[in-house]
Amino acid sequence: MPNPFARFTARFTTPALPQVVPGDVALVTGATSGIGAATATALVDAGFRVIGTSRDPQSPGAVANTPDHVELVPLDLGDPASIDRLPGELADIGVDVTGQAGPPVSVLVNNAGESQNGPLEELPRDALERLFQVNVLGHVEVTQQVLPGMRAQGRGRVVFVGSMLGSFPLAHRGSYGASKAAVKAFGFSARRELRPFGIGVSVMEPGAIDTGISQRRTVYIDRSGPYADEFDTMLTHLNANESAGIHADRVTAEIMRAVTSRRPKPLYAAGSSAGVAFPAARLLPRDAMHGIIAGRHGI
Repeated sequence: MPNPFARFTARFTTPALPQVVPGDVALVTGATSGIGAATATALVDAGFRVIGTSRDPQSPGAVANTPDHVELVPLDLGDPASIDRLPGELADIGVDVTGQAGPPVSVLVNNAGESQNGPLEELPRDALERLFQVNVLGHVEVTQQVLPGMRAQGRGRVVFVGSMLGSFPLAHRGSYGASKAAVKAFGFSARRELRPFGIGVSVMEPGAIDTGISQRRTVYIDRSGPYADEFDTMLTHLNANESAGIHADRVTAEIMRAVTSRRPKPLYAAGSSAGVAFPAARLLPRDAMHGIIAGRHGI
């Protein structure tokens, strides 16, 4: 006879899931720099067969920065046609996303993404579409491609790399924060959908991290407009905070916990006083918390 108490408590606990094992295939998007490179290295060290992605695997930068023992395949998250070609690229190196003609992807770390800055009033539509294609739709589409194989083998782990800005919005960073909040919603929803198939889904939210992203972010600001002064103040503090931020290895350690745990948590975080920020957000009025975040950026 079913135990009604067990059914009740199951709704409030994280169930044990089948674990991924050394030798399984791990796919890391954006594996040639920052968090992606550090995570790919950690997965290799843990005994996984690691496949990384890069927009152009043959470029000198990609070749030079690809971690040892990581196989690289082309993937541009901004190009839906490139995403459609990913199963074929994987098949060429013996990985079958369906799990029927070769080993499937057992671990997916959705890491690749772009950063964007600008006040809401001045963000161009094409820039927003590009950001959400890369940071949200691309992650969803890659995940959709590898899930059949995970389900077929009855185990898997998916980690979406978001940002603490998905939980703590910052002025002039609304589009980037919104893309990361969207990723978190997809991840949290998919946890319940995929749990019956032995697949764990987690979201990793880094805070300020020193990966050199300040040199690669896109900026949309009218220098003669009403937001320019505050925007420049925010950006100066943001760059300084990131230059003094944690190393990518700290983020990777949390990602590896999500990958290797029998009971992966929904959310992992590191950097920007994450251990204080999340509890404080449950206690303080929302505007007060937003004010603290703004204050850390000089505005």
